[in-house]
Amino acid sequence: MPWLAADGSHDHNHDLPAQVDPLSIPLAAAAAATCSGGTAGGYPCQNVDLLGNLPLSSMGGGSGSAGWGWTDTTTGKEYAIVGRTTGTAFVDISDPVNPRYLGNLPSATGTSSWRELSVHNNHAYIVSDNNGAHGMQIFNLARLRTVTTPQTFTADARNTSFNNGHTIHINNATGIAYVNGSNTCSGGSRMFNLANPTSPSFVGCVSGDGYTHDAQAVVYRGPHTAYQGREILMASNEDTLTVWDVTNKAAPVRLARQAYAGRGYTHQGWFTENHRYFVLDDELDETRFGHRGKTYVFDMASLTAPVLAGTYLGPTAATDHNQFVKGNYSYQANYRAGLRIVRLTNIANPSTLTEAGYFDVDPTSNAAGFAGAWHVYPFFPSGNVAIFSIQRGLFVVRPNLPAA
Repeated sequence: MPWLAADGSHDHNHDLPAQVDPLSIPLAAAAAATCSGGTAGGYPCQNVDLLGNLPLSSMGGGSGSAGWGWTDTTTGKEYAIVGRTTGTAFVDISDPVNPRYLGNLPSATGTSSWRELSVHNNHAYIVSDNNGAHGMQIFNLARLRTVTTPQTFTADARNTSFNNGHTIHINNATGIAYVNGSNTCSGGSRMFNLANPTSPSFVGCVSGDGYTHDAQAVVYRGPHTAYQGREILMASNEDTLTVWDVTNKAAPVRLARQAYAGRGYTHQGWFTENHRYFVLDDELDETRFGHRGKTYVFDMASLTAPVLAGTYLGPTAATDHNQFVKGNYSYQANYRAGLRIVRLTNIANPSTLTEAGYFDVDPTSNAAGFAGAWHVYPFFPSGNVAIFSIQRGLFVVRPNLPAA
């Protein structure tokens, strides 16, 4: 979330959510409830059931930020990893109706509204922004297998080759981590090889277009045949979508730098599974221009010449924040409107896209602004989805989506 100074200028640091005291929100856990008549346990919904909820007060306190998931391939158990202002909480959600808090990894430095993380090879990698020389904490998730009572954890390792990181993305297919918006690499992606999980090896910078807010890297298998099999990085760079070939980490090649009309703050996006389209969220266009939540769809038939195919306007005024594509759906964290699931069947005609379901973790408002769902994680094998709320903690929900 971008932080703006009083004069409207942008300090590269940073997304700032509304500073809501979580203790001002009722902290009782919501019980499992089927979505019926437009609500589940008091939360507005459509085609999404509530399975479990763990308030922030039950997992270390503070306010929420980003999160991620881990599935233990040894035991089959699913876990939610919850970023908070004061640390990182680990929650066993293998029984999603009864989420079980396992413990907290305290912040490496101070308190910050920005804590982002990702997972690779049974390890969590955690960065924080506006938080001194935090660097990257590394935690071996296999330690969670034997936890019986909540505890305070220590990190297995910490990389301090940079201070602040705004976001982190890991390409699990290559084992490369991309730390975005740090105090290095001109703010562009700082790349690490994770072959040694607790001793990441710096392999290069993607610094040729300045600050990167967030990014996704893939081993490309889309229609542009010249780049199939190469590692492609899609960088959300504040005012452009910038496309890189990062196959050679020592010498990234910029393929495109695409601006678009109506830009507020180019925030984050995700490829469709066939790598033909890229769906992008712009975090400040709703507040600056007053339209409903807008998703930008880029046709990536040519990686060197992206074309804005059109936009999808959601049903609410809420600000869109992060989205991830699984199958034929985009799972969006749309702040005050919560989880919104967009059917991508007609993605070639973005204005005709429709919503397949939602679960609203902020029943008080669907207005634009920074409260509610920061992040969602839809990649659990069970089909359950984790929603990470700034004020209300972790929700585990179950979509029951119509055929796409």
